[in-house]
Amino acid sequence: MENNISQQNVDAFSFWREKLNSAKLIVAPMVDQSELPWRLLSRRHGAELCYTPMYHATVFVRDACYRKEALTSSSADRPLIVQFCANDPETLLKAAQYAEAYCEAVDLNLGCPQAIAKRGHYGAFLQDEWDLIYNMVKLCAEKLNVPITCKMRIFEDVNKTVQYAQMLEKAGCKLLTVHGRTREQKGPNTGLASWEHVKAVKSAVNIPVFCNGNIQCLEDVYECLNDTGVEGVMTAEGNLHNPAIFEGRQMAAWELGTEYLDLVEQHPCPLSSVRGHLFKLFHHLLLVHTELREVLGSCKSVNEVRGVIESIKQKSMVDVEKYRANPEEYKQKYQKHLPVPYWICQPYVRPVKVDGEKKDEKDQHNSKRHLLDLIKNGNGLNLSRNKLKKLCRNPKKKFQPREDKFDKCSQCLNPKGLKCQFNLCKACCRKKMNSEQLDCSGHKLYSKAKQKLKSVHANDDKTCLLEVDKQTVVTVLSTVGSDSVIQSEDEAVHISNDVPIVDSVSHASDT
Repeated sequence: MENNISQQNVDAFSFWREKLNSAKLIVAPMVDQSELPWRLLSRRHGAELCYTPMYHATVFVRDACYRKEALTSSSADRPLIVQFCANDPETLLKAAQYAEAYCEAVDLNLGCPQAIAKRGHYGAFLQDEWDLIYNMVKLCAEKLNVPITCKMRIFEDVNKTVQYAQMLEKAGCKLLTVHGRTREQKGPNTGLASWEHVKAVKSAVNIPVFCNGNIQCLEDVYECLNDTGVEGVMTAEGNLHNPAIFEGRQMAAWELGTEYLDLVEQHPCPLSSVRGHLFKLFHHLLLVHTELREVLGSCKSVNEVRGVIESIKQKSMVDVEKYRANPEEYKQKYQKHLPVPYWICQPYVRPVKVDGEKKDEKDQHNSKRHLLDLIKNGNGLNLSRNKLKKLCRNPKKKFQPREDKFDKCSQCLNPKGLKCQFNLCKACCRKKMNSEQLDCSGHKLYSKAKQKLKSVHANDDKTCLLEVDKQTVVTVLSTVGSDSVIQSEDEAVHISNDVPIVDSVSHASDT
């Protein structure tokens, strides 16, 4: 048994050295954010290993289009690890078998702390079900042609965290990424990651370990490597705000933004992902040039996004010139609390919760309760149910009055028919035509003409003239089921019994 475990450890480190090229600088898996163009950009600027976004194993197995989009890659995008979330061993195995030809390893997400992971029963919300996790990892380790790796979060208790990591190693995990936060540490409660937990795991297992958490700059990378002894360091948020983080360079955000768009044009991805990246990349810029935030959010094409980047650059050049002229004066007057000028890619520091904010949270909760009551009682300030729900999420949101795109019906709020001579919608027009025996050529409603045709059939009146135009006669005849033949503009219109109804067609404008 010991020989088998020893051989497994040798294989694990050989995999890290030979297949992953001893990668130390790693870009984390990020939902909708670590797509191919962003991975290529990160690799250009120092990343040695990238993960795909987290894919849902069940959807991956079921949906061929989802699978095809997920596996889009290029020869420059290696080494690569594909990550899945799952809660069933067989489903995870099937998904991994689809992906194994496109990557160096398959990773199981055991760290996602978001509410959607709780509802879907995956990620960090599996960490109390050790038997299930063990079976998933073990099956993949036995059946796949590539290694299975895992990304986990810590428990509060260091010993339990170590036991959890050892269980994953025993199941067949060949590489372990440890995010040094608990699953409760998220959003405003993110806090600092515990490198002490990571260090304890590294000392207790005999497979390569990556550390994730607290990596905002290149100095953090080296500090983490020294403090924890891990093989590699993974970053997510640090990379999103500065994809050149592993180079330690100070680059203007618009330089990296333009470079990213060039890659997007070569390897198309959803525009929502593009906008999401640029909002993070230009976070500090958009705090200064606030008028461009909404413009960026409404872009519908890559070319429009390029235009916004150029506008940001032009507006910022005024401050760039001031900085170049007198850096010290600029820092004292404008730079405030930022370590470098606002146009340089730099970390985003989450605001720290203070005690005084508890009351505000309570007030916000009460505000949401009030809005939920409005929804329940149906008296929602003349807002739709959907808008009230948006107010629950953001009580400060303001709604702009919606402009009417079409003229309204004179009798109701529906759009009127564009060709209706009575300025009505079709429903109101039909009621009017039937009640008043009128014709509307715009809606093709011919109550008056139909009535006259019925009279012709009933009375066999060979001299009855229809005071409608030729097109109306044809439409009405087809409506009542008569066979009509029109040879030319001046010829008569006949019905099936060969009785001439109109000897010379007169237009409505002549009657």
